[in-house]
Amino acid sequence: MSDAAPFDRVIRGDIVLTDRVLRDGYVAIRGETIAAIGEGISPPAKDVVDHSGKYVLPGLVDGHMHTSSARGWPGIRGASMSAAAGGVTTCVDMPYDVPRPVTDAAILAEKIAVVNATAHVDLALYGTITKTGGVDAIAGLAEAGVCSFKLSTYEYDPVRFPRIDHPTMVAAFREIAKTGLMVAVHNEDQEIVVRLTEEAKAAGNTSPIWHCRTRPPLCETMADLEIFEIGLETGAHVHIAHSSLARGFEIAEVFRRMGGKASGEACIQYLCMTEEDIIRLEGFGKCNPPFRTHEEVARMWEALAAGQVAYVSTDHAPWPRDRKTYSGDIFAVGAGLTGLQSFAPLMYTLLSERSLPVTLMAKYCAERPAKFHGLFPKKGAIRIGADADFVVLETGEFTFDARDIRDEEDAKWSPYDGRRMAARVAATWLRGTCIWDGQTVLAKPGTGRFVPRQHNGTYVGEE
Repeated sequence: MSDAAPFDRVIRGDIVLTDRVLRDGYVAIRGETIAAIGEGISPPAKDVVDHSGKYVLPGLVDGHMHTSSARGWPGIRGASMSAAAGGVTTCVDMPYDVPRPVTDAAILAEKIAVVNATAHVDLALYGTITKTGGVDAIAGLAEAGVCSFKLSTYEYDPVRFPRIDHPTMVAAFREIAKTGLMVAVHNEDQEIVVRLTEEAKAAGNTSPIWHCRTRPPLCETMADLEIFEIGLETGAHVHIAHSSLARGFEIAEVFRRMGGKASGEACIQYLCMTEEDIIRLEGFGKCNPPFRTHEEVARMWEALAAGQVAYVSTDHAPWPRDRKTYSGDIFAVGAGLTGLQSFAPLMYTLLSERSLPVTLMAKYCAERPAKFHGLFPKKGAIRIGADADFVVLETGEFTFDARDIRDEEDAKWSPYDGRRMAARVAATWLRGTCIWDGQTVLAKPGTGRFVPRQHNGTYVGEE
């Protein structure tokens, strides 16, 4: 600790690190960064903020979200407000934007300008490729600061969200391997899903549960095997963008043992939601991959406990309500859930319900996603030199109310609406400034910044 001029600010509370909690501790800030961490009496500071009795965690890093799939880049403003209210200080945004995905450095530069003008929290950005002829743009995207790449084995739209065929994927993986960056893949087998969907529709099976029935576990594990085999061949770090199955993490581990760079993330819904929930929620419970069984949720927690999971994300996709409303055909409903504002309270609640330590939240929802996307140590941890990003959790009995979501009016819906929560976000701090006071988003558009990749990332095998 320095004896020089006092710190700009000291924040007190129960400081959550990945390996321990500093009870009645403090974090001292100079400018936008953490300058000291300790316990006991606070050092001299121009300002002391007392969050005593509350947990102070590193600001969450959501490694998977879609701000712009529905509204295009104007969606960044509202989604980032929701992030601020949810304690997510860094969002890693997917590239499948309307009307143009981020397929070259010029489009990336345009998106960065919008982020810097409209975002309320910091954003790192994914890049992708066009369906054909896009491999040559990979090097330029990497040089321009994308943190990772995203491809898909399933096609939602030939322009915005295309399926990349195997020869093109091999070529893309080879080029991405040269950059050292991770390539995440949407992992569903197109042939299986298309055939089962056609058969379900022909039989009149269009109720919500048929979303799960037409996307069985096999369609996911088939895609996992394809992408990891290509990764082993090309040397690329291949990452399952969202495994709803514990087997996905087991497969990744097998490929790591063979010398591959293989990993996968668990979206938070796969740690708590089941097939019964899509029957209850209808269109507002539709996401891809779909919810699985109670038994699979238990296996997912076992995979997390075994250290097989890279990190936990939300796959936040704020579709307008009319795109999520079920009216007899579940296949006509948009796929994706809102999850940013519920992320911190829900993760704490799930850990609490299983008597697991809050330190796991700092590890899997902040430090690890920051490492995998090359943002650590600037982001993702309470450590000296890191950005002073924090989420403050007040524990107790709370109920999540979707009406409180900070986004466009028609995006104020949540699969967790009405759920009991064991915590709420009492404050969010971004680079040493309070951007959420528990009631109001204090950040203005442009408070958030684009965060370029700091290094080439890591993978589970290096942990």
